[in-house]
Amino acid sequence: VLLLKNLGSTANMSDVQEATNQLLHVNLHEKQRGIHMTESVPRSESEHLRVTIGATVPTGFEQAAADEVREKLRSSCKISKDRGKIYFDISVESLAQVHRLRSVDNLFVVVQELKDFQFKETKEKVLKDFEELAGKLPWSDPLKVWKINTSFKKKKTKRKKLNQNLSKEKIDNGRDKREERDVKKELSNNSLDSHILDYYEKPAIKEEISTLVGDVLASCKNETDESLKEDTDPEVLKFRVTCNRAGEKHCFSSNEAARDFGGAVQDYFKWKADMTNFDVEVLLNIHDNEVIVGIALTEESLHRRNITHFGPTTLRSTLAYGMLRLCSPQPSDIIVDPMCGTGAIPIEGATEWSNCFHIAGDNNPLAVNRTANNISSLLTKSQIKEGKLSWGLPIDAIQWDICNLPLRTGSVDIIVTDMPFGKRMGSKKRNWNLYPACLWEMSRICKPGTGRAALLTQDKKCFTKALSGMEHVWRKVHTVWVNIGGLHAAVYLLNRTPQPFVHPSGQDKEELLSAKND
Repeated sequence: VLLLKNLGSTANMSDVQEATNQLLHVNLHEKQRGIHMTESVPRSESEHLRVTIGATVPTGFEQAAADEVREKLRSSCKISKDRGKIYFDISVESLAQVHRLRSVDNLFVVVQELKDFQFKETKEKVLKDFEELAGKLPWSDPLKVWKINTSFKKKKTKRKKLNQNLSKEKIDNGRDKREERDVKKELSNNSLDSHILDYYEKPAIKEEISTLVGDVLASCKNETDESLKEDTDPEVLKFRVTCNRAGEKHCFSSNEAARDFGGAVQDYFKWKADMTNFDVEVLLNIHDNEVIVGIALTEESLHRRNITHFGPTTLRSTLAYGMLRLCSPQPSDIIVDPMCGTGAIPIEGATEWSNCFHIAGDNNPLAVNRTANNISSLLTKSQIKEGKLSWGLPIDAIQWDICNLPLRTGSVDIIVTDMPFGKRMGSKKRNWNLYPACLWEMSRICKPGTGRAALLTQDKKCFTKALSGMEHVWRKVHTVWVNIGGLHAAVYLLNRTPQPFVHPSGQDKEELLSAKND
């Protein structure tokens, strides 16, 4: 296996050239198909090797992701008509930079894009076309990129075990003073990580996803025999095909497309099918008449980068980045998340906008504790990576009451938060009182004239009603519609009006206090 060390910001052309040359000696079984592979690639070819990268992004934030690509990679970017995807061209030297993008969830290299695929009238003919397609695709350059990519891509981690070990370590070291029942509750929350992540990751679109796993009737004994042969036959790669299909006019299912296309890929390369321990994941993305074949460059979503201690409503880091970017943070800005949960938003902000100061707060002591632990874990990770002590992050966490924040009037530049949906946290009924009180207190701490806020909620009716009574202090600028775990939510971008905050008195004050205590 080719190992490329430090292929990142320190990578140079010789590293890439060496990787490209060595991968040509890896047996991808293309010689069996009559594909000519030279023993070496000229330096000029390596320098000018360009490929198209596809990326999945949070739905609704495609434009933010495209803007980040243009800024950081100096590359043109196309937003797909299939929501939640963007495409851009890069040279192979920029691959490490692509993995450092903050707005993308998963990456893949495009093998070929078929913009107007002519689907035949019968299922049998369509599936036959998929089988024939496998042998006609230009696999060579994408496989080179895949091989180089394997040396520094983010690996999958066993989060449940990791979180349990972290919690156990805190108890042993005496740093966690909670009672045993609270510790058990925390561990129980961590055991739900996969369900929590699924809740925020499954897009609410009419889409079928299916994975080819080889012969579904294969016995466990056969799988064991194959694993025993792995060491004696290391050159044969293992693969799977994942089909994502969206559209109403298809006469086939994603499972059928994955099965037939995957079978043809297997025959073409002589690879072995394996659902879990695969080396290569081939993607077959079908959206109406558009077909895109790609090779995955990420094993685990890039949004799983900051959080090690999860709560019941942990937000994806990529979504947090998109919300922060909407507010255009400027140097020295004070950015507050008054309902921070596990701290996903302020931690992402402190990582990307380190010239601002970020304050995370929540009324739940467990949430504040999780945020503090996540900050600590990120600092430890940074120190290990850099091999030296870190100066820390411009962030702090505090327990407070959202309706009575311990912050001066007009002292905050930006407010970004994930408000209670009334599903997993809080209730719809309580939101009718909570939302007006929150918006009022946010208007107090936000700077008149220049302050702005990005607020995420699924309870759109309640939020709209609450906002309608505060037009003198908040002005709605833009609404981004997003899908979160099948829930249609919205991110509201608000500007603080120049109207100075006037402290409530009399009946208004009584109503706010009633909302706070309800």
